[in-house]
Amino acid sequence: MSVSVAVFSAKPYDQRFLQATVPDSLSLSFYDMPLNHVSALMAADSPIVSAFVNDEIDAKTLQILAENGTRLLALRCAGTNQVDLTAAKTFGIRVVNVPAYSPYAVAEHTIALMLSLSRHLPRAYNRVRDGNFSLDGLLGFDFHGKQAGVIGGGHIGELVAHRLKAFGCEVKVYDPYRQQALNDAGLATADLDTVLQESNIISLHCPLTEETRHLIDSAAIQKMRQGVMLINTSRGGLLDTAAVLEAIKSHQIGYLGIDVYEQEGSLFFEDHSADIIQDDVFQRLLMFPNVMVTGHQGYFTREALQHITDTTFESIDDFLHQRPLKHQVV
Repeated sequence: MSVSVAVFSAKPYDQRFLQATVPDSLSLSFYDMPLNHVSALMAADSPIVSAFVNDEIDAKTLQILAENGTRLLALRCAGTNQVDLTAAKTFGIRVVNVPAYSPYAVAEHTIALMLSLSRHLPRAYNRVRDGNFSLDGLLGFDFHGKQAGVIGGGHIGELVAHRLKAFGCEVKVYDPYRQQALNDAGLATADLDTVLQESNIISLHCPLTEETRHLIDSAAIQKMRQGVMLINTSRGGLLDTAAVLEAIKSHQIGYLGIDVYEQEGSLFFEDHSADIIQDDVFQRLLMFPNVMVTGHQGYFTREALQHITDTTFESIDDFLHQRPLKHQVV
């Protein structure tokens, strides 16, 4: 008899990859909506539930899942800030994630944002399509010789740092937990203030915790160079978006590239092209010519989706056979 798995936030591409490799021992039920305390009832009698990055997995949601027999929460993402881990432990639900589904995908998307901003590629593309070949307003800058700062030196941050070095940037990485490993990898490290004060380009690659929430606030921004390029492909909550907005208006931030947004839960992964978006801060960001926003697509490659699928099924198989969970989050 197959084991029931309720899969939430299951977009068509998720379903294709999961269905292509699902073992016979599992029966998948797909739900396009996110997991929260309302939709949790749909997972009744499913001992395993799979969720994604913007699902609302608070204590109330976890209690409903536990009361209906869920014992494993398999996240198809690396981030766990959307899960009340203390409540999960209380209700006897084990949590696993996909800690590094494709660091190369995110690192490459980060560099793509930098290059697109520095060379005004969206504006240039639209001009040429309209028959406008003027170069006015498209003046860019060389990466070679620039100071670049990477905040967060995990696998993704390290990959971004090496790619910036390949462009000829002088790179410094801030990560209080991996200084020696980064030095061994040939990367220079520095404290946070040094990275903020000296960098022409700053890229964020750290998890969202209580310590890192609004890491980039008005005080941090004031330490930065005038006209700095700021990139965030990590977690939206690392930025105080209101402070960033004011810094763009004052030209303190010269370029902003984000693949994540603090209030993205009600926006990203859905088609709102026919809607009036109610988030005034987000709408204001989209009006600036020096801001580029992508909808949490940094991870979105074939290789990453396949790795997410394989790791998810591996964790589920370990759970069903009572083996140690290599990717358990505690």
